[in-house]
Amino acid sequence: MAELTHVDERGRARMVDVGEKPTTRRRAEAEGVLIVGDEVMAAVREGRTPKGNVFEAARLAGIMAAKRTSELIPLCHPLPLDTVAVTFATGHDRITVRAEAAATARTGVEMEALTAVSVAALTLYDMLKALSKTMVLTEVRLLAKSGGTSGDWRSPGGEGGPGAER
Repeated sequence: MAELTHVDERGRARMVDVGEKPTTRRRAEAEGVLIVGDEVMAAVREGRTPKGNVFEAARLAGIMAAKRTSELIPLCHPLPLDTVAVTFATGHDRITVRAEAAATARTGVEMEALTAVSVAALTLYDMLKALSKTMVLTEVRLLAKSGGTSGDWRSPGGEGGPGAER
């Protein structure tokens, strides 16, 4: 097992010093699934949602959240993000949220991509909760990352999933 990097010799949480790490192009891709059910999905497709365009509100929320990740996740370094993109794919009963984040920095952007997915999906939930109380947010996961000393990583099969190893 690797040495714990966010804990000092007395067991106290600490922020890792990344000052000596090289600045490289970092990229991460994440996804999550909001299972909404057939009826809610029909309302989304037909534009019959009570709070308007659910996708644009969720896209903006995800981008804004990625930019504020260091304020939300303890010990996460603030990063000068170069880009954040949030996209959606719909199925018969679900919405898949994907986010990509990139930065030229000394530490990775995995948490920014995961935060973008999570907040975008929670925004969808909020905008659709008047239609259903049984929605489920599931499968939030890292799909890929690149840059830095640990190099490139892609979830097995290129699609992510439980049990994916680094």
